[in-house]
Amino acid sequence: MSAQNEKPSAKTGGKEIPHPRRILAVSLTESAEQLSAVIKDLTGTHPSPQPTGPEQPEHSSLAGTTHHLPLSTQYYTASVPIWLDLISSPSDWSSSFLSEEAKEVLDVLGGVIVVVDLHPTQPPSTKQQHQDLVRHVGKVVKEGLGGWDWDGVSLAVGVGKQAVEDEELDEWEDVCAEGGLEFVHFVQSTSQEKDKRNEYGERMGIARVLEALEANDWSGGGATGEEQELDFGEGDKEEGEDEDFDFNPKGLGFGFDREDFEGLKKAIWEQIGEETEVGEGSEAKEKERGKEDEENLDDDDIKNLEQMMLKLQAVRDMSAGLPEQQRKRMAKQAVEEVMRDL
Repeated sequence: MSAQNEKPSAKTGGKEIPHPRRILAVSLTESAEQLSAVIKDLTGTHPSPQPTGPEQPEHSSLAGTTHHLPLSTQYYTASVPIWLDLISSPSDWSSSFLSEEAKEVLDVLGGVIVVVDLHPTQPPSTKQQHQDLVRHVGKVVKEGLGGWDWDGVSLAVGVGKQAVEDEELDEWEDVCAEGGLEFVHFVQSTSQEKDKRNEYGERMGIARVLEALEANDWSGGGATGEEQELDFGEGDKEEGEDEDFDFNPKGLGFGFDREDFEGLKKAIWEQIGEETEVGEGSEAKEKERGKEDEENLDDDDIKNLEQMMLKLQAVRDMSAGLPEQQRKRMAKQAVEEVMRDL
């Protein structure tokens, strides 16, 4: 891309990633203006429309274009390509992206951004269309990219020109969480502070989007050892912590309710063929039974348990920095997903 697409960064000195993974940024066709606004605020420049014929509507000109996002942290520098797409039929779009022909495209993705319009006076049918888009993007994230196991970042950016009621934002957070997407509210305003934070001290708007993208690993090959070489702040764990797959809901660090965890634990023991009795006032008995069951686990059982814990820990990592209420929602959905897998 041309130099006009480069945004200078104050942070330098990291290792250069020569061929970074891509970001896929999409919106409904009629929301091209909001998509362009997000990309402009994120990169510093407007995306250049793809040349079209004189009869082509202006809002369709972003489809198929590529923009670049310069990222520079203490760990790495990269110019990450952003593929822009406008969607008229979310169901057709998700079907095409889940086809065998699209596998090579999905393989090089490191991020997905879906932009939705949060205009307060839009009719319910329009709101439903935006929520359908989020659900179908979430379907691609789950079925095509691996869901919680995917080593990428998935965001839904709700764009509006004025504040939205908390109840409305909560609804959007739920819809996005169901699809494995983090919801970010972006209020378009010339007076908006670039580093505005909420009551929990967390970044908001485009600053949060950029923060999430900077925290991602953009190395394309995913070769063994790259994570350690880039060192994304994982070195502060206690020695032996990774080997300790003890079912400790508090240790997961993002708001598991104990009753959710006990349901998951019960389902796990039933899956491996052990009879489990859980009742009120029987916690000591259940703990003793659990110890006996663990002694009888074979290698496959242990491997299955570790894989389940890895999935839950992946959700914990994805929800880092989110408000406690949203972390709990994501945690509960992760538990339900693991139980469905059983």
